[in-house]
Amino acid sequence: MSKAKVFIYDTTLRDGTQGEGVSFSVTDKLRIAKKFDQFGIDYIEGGWPGSNPRDMAFFEEAKKLELKHAKIAAFGSTRRGNLAAKDDPQLQTLLHAETPVVTIFGKTWLLHVTEVLRVEPEENLRMIEDSVRFLKENGREVIYDAEHFYDGYTDSPEYALKTLEAAVRGGADCIALCDTNGGMMVGALASATQAVVERFPDTQVGVHCHNDAGVGVAVSLAGIEAGATHVQGTFNGYGERVGNANLTTIIPNLRLKLGFEMNCSGNLESLRDISLFLSDLANQSHDKKAPYVGLSAFTHKGGAHADATKKVGHSYEHIKPEKVGNKQRVLISDMAGRSSLLMKAQELGVNIDRDSPETKAIIEKLKELEYSGYEYESADASLRLLLDKLIGQHKPHFEFEGYRVIVEKRSPDEPTTSEATIKVNVDGEPHYTVAESSGPVGALDSALRLALSKTYPKLEDLELKDYKVRILASQAGANSKTRVLIESADGEEIWGTVGASDNIIEASWQAIRDSVEYKLMLDGNK
Repeated sequence: MSKAKVFIYDTTLRDGTQGEGVSFSVTDKLRIAKKFDQFGIDYIEGGWPGSNPRDMAFFEEAKKLELKHAKIAAFGSTRRGNLAAKDDPQLQTLLHAETPVVTIFGKTWLLHVTEVLRVEPEENLRMIEDSVRFLKENGREVIYDAEHFYDGYTDSPEYALKTLEAAVRGGADCIALCDTNGGMMVGALASATQAVVERFPDTQVGVHCHNDAGVGVAVSLAGIEAGATHVQGTFNGYGERVGNANLTTIIPNLRLKLGFEMNCSGNLESLRDISLFLSDLANQSHDKKAPYVGLSAFTHKGGAHADATKKVGHSYEHIKPEKVGNKQRVLISDMAGRSSLLMKAQELGVNIDRDSPETKAIIEKLKELEYSGYEYESADASLRLLLDKLIGQHKPHFEFEGYRVIVEKRSPDEPTTSEATIKVNVDGEPHYTVAESSGPVGALDSALRLALSKTYPKLEDLELKDYKVRILASQAGANSKTRVLIESADGEEIWGTVGASDNIIEASWQAIRDSVEYKLMLDGNK
């Protein structure tokens, strides 16, 4: 028996923006909508018309979008108590948004009806039915979000089902059951969803879950397996409190694990790209540990794991990473073996002979460096340069001779300033440069760039994106060894470099030098 098709409803642009630190401009929201449409998302909830000028501006601009598949949905609530639907200003605003779909929520839990909304239970039922009917009479596809459905069903199944009956009488195209508080467990949600599906066989049933109990994805999948054919969520799990059910996990699970068909089924290879795109626009760090799309999702560190994966990919990988646009990675650490090294070298574009005596020496050198404070898991660029040096293939673009850094605070009221002097040789010609900055690391970076800029003008594209410091063996106090990790980018590539020393400036210098060297290597290979 073939499984029913599942429709994907994305609320990143509305519910997702209620997450702490998440905000999108109108332009951002339009770009995201186009991406979602290309991917095959069925419904894109654009916002709540009338709630803020940004959402109003989005709906105006969204009218101009030439979407191939997705439908834009406006979001709002049922009419006010004791007010005719046609006279409700909020419902009129929803119509003025001119979206083909309108999603409205209503109260399902008696607690909210009597204590929050403060209307009679029968009036709440009329509010639901009247609102849905009014929107349907005005030519809209209507999705009814049954807010707090599962809590309401637990409290009073009879009344919770009556609210759904009211929506169906009004003509709702879909009734979405909401775990608004995000506290439901799999069994209870599946049972309640199945009861609704059986009660309303002629109406599409959906699920809308939050992740407050850490099972937002699991309960969403349980709802689908219980008969729902519409699932709501956000990309990257953005949303209020701890977030909404994560579509970047739900979608591949539905297709690759459970065998459900979706309109986006054929585009899973772009899943990670969209996830990264959303992180960038939201100005959020991408979750390395995210299933399917995270940087670490198919990353192997233990030597035995790497060896087994090289022989049989699925021995330690539940799917082929390429199916969701990801890739296999191998980390080099003091746990590394020969297979780990060879796989990592291949990933970085370095040819190492498995049976060469050099290979064992490289492994021992890497373990020695890790023991002394270096860590290459987030520093592929430093590792690539190191491997090139160890096998005699490194071609330096400059020769470093020395640096000096002066940190000054001339008076209690003046800020600290730093001055760096650096000497390098480029093609046998010495270059002495001096640069100032607020800190010693910035001064060193500026001085090195200044020394090399005439010979290598593309260094202008280099940008230090992140700077992290970790104190190792802190019991040594001020004499503790320091590890510095730097993330750099040039508009096309992003890479990490590392330095380690009992002097934080020297550790920083090592990471800066590697970053510049790697950039010059990249430019030389183009």
